[in-house]
Amino acid sequence: MTIMNLVSLLAGLGVFLYGMHLMGEALEKAAGSKLKHLLEVVTHNRFLAMLAGLTITAVVQSSTATTVMVVGFVNANLLTLTQAVGVIMGANVGTTVTSLLLSVQIDFGAIFACAGLLLSHAPKKLKNAATLSNIAIGLGLMFIGMSTMSTAMAPLREWEGFQRAITSVDNPLAGVLIGAAITAILHSSAASVGILQALVGEGLVPLHTAIFILFGQNIGTCVTSMVASRGTSTAAQRTAVVHLLFNVLGTIIFLILGLVLPLTDWIQAIAPSNLRLQIATTHIFFNVGTTALLLPAAGLLERIARLVIPDRAGDSEPMRLKFFDDRLMNTPPIAVAQLFRETQRMGDIARANLSSALACFVEHDPEAAATIEINEDVLDYLNKEITDRLTRIKGLDLSEGDTRLVGEMFHVVNDIERVGDHAMNILENARNKAENDIRFSGKVLAELTGLSEEVTAQLDRALEIFKKQTATPEQLEEVEQTEAHVDEETQQLRNHHVERVKARKCSARNGMLYLDMLTNLERVADHAENIATILA
Repeated sequence: MTIMNLVSLLAGLGVFLYGMHLMGEALEKAAGSKLKHLLEVVTHNRFLAMLAGLTITAVVQSSTATTVMVVGFVNANLLTLTQAVGVIMGANVGTTVTSLLLSVQIDFGAIFACAGLLLSHAPKKLKNAATLSNIAIGLGLMFIGMSTMSTAMAPLREWEGFQRAITSVDNPLAGVLIGAAITAILHSSAASVGILQALVGEGLVPLHTAIFILFGQNIGTCVTSMVASRGTSTAAQRTAVVHLLFNVLGTIIFLILGLVLPLTDWIQAIAPSNLRLQIATTHIFFNVGTTALLLPAAGLLERIARLVIPDRAGDSEPMRLKFFDDRLMNTPPIAVAQLFRETQRMGDIARANLSSALACFVEHDPEAAATIEINEDVLDYLNKEITDRLTRIKGLDLSEGDTRLVGEMFHVVNDIERVGDHAMNILENARNKAENDIRFSGKVLAELTGLSEEVTAQLDRALEIFKKQTATPEQLEEVEQTEAHVDEETQQLRNHHVERVKARKCSARNGMLYLDMLTNLERVADHAENIATILA
């Protein structure tokens, strides 16, 4: 084993990992818009959730990537822990597709690389040609990397040090630990299984040793999801714990089976002449068997995870993005949908603040005022965070519809934030009124109440239109007519109030407070119109 063999081994591993990354990204791009719809059918039926996990992993070619994605989905409230358990189990089955592909004894490296090259020069009018080219090239690079690793490791047959090392791995527990360590270092079960296939294919590792290393590789893949869950919600951390429990229990079960049953003989009988297929078969046997055994016990795994990660105080703290997680950036269609939910949440908070502030103006409530101030801080935080994510996601490959929605949200979050600011202005007026014992006549309060009801109804209408992302010409016309009426009514109320001041029926202090209320309500109506007509 020379230095050049080691360089070739690392180069082959690099080509393999890059090919897997390139193919996974291209497949994800091609199917990204469908992943959102796939998750929508994931209900509390764990079998459907398992099928979803299997499908997603078959698409992105990495159970690690799927599990990290699921942790992000749970953290963003896109999935519940119960739904995530099934998806994770399905992901372990889906990852067997890669090892099965790599076991076929055909020079797929040259075939797929050639196909990718031809597709890269296809006419631009050919839809998805570039994406298909990256899929083919990525798959070709995986096979080329595998071949390079196999060639680089061939001299290990003659190296006594390696032979002694392999002999020491006859201990099944040592094999499990080595497999776990390799996968933890590479952060990819597909890559570690590919290396194992290369070793077995070159006759460097006997099958009876390889199967225990393979079992350990499934534990190693949990490291990435455990790291990814740091700093996330309680449910997201429990999701990573379920993933770890699933793989550890599966390894224990198959470790026992491997010691008491002739697993090696059975695998060799299935694929007597293809050593790589023997590893792929073992991989399939382990993951399908573990899922079949533990899927009915998914509820028990969930309960154990809840004991390991108990509920914590403050987990529902509003000063965070409740529906979005940065891991969702890997699936742009879902990221856009979750930012849309965050924007709706922001609208609901601003609407609640406006209603509470108006109620405080009629009768000041210190507790309600404190809540309004907390919510205003949340609105400012959400405005900053959502805008930041929208700026980042704008540079990703989005569909025409998602591009339009991102553009809408840029404007809408700003209008919603301004509604919150006007609610704070109204709260300050309410405090001023209470602290200085300012009183208004019943007629004046009725005027403000009537205008307030019209403005809040306009805001409700606008937020509903934005939520549904559709508006009829009649609805838009109603919004515009209401806005015109608010402007007209506000001007009339200002004129009437000027007359009251001239007639000395109202003090200057009362007059300034009243006029400021009119101004804030009118501005809220303006922002509501902006939100509603963004679709026009």
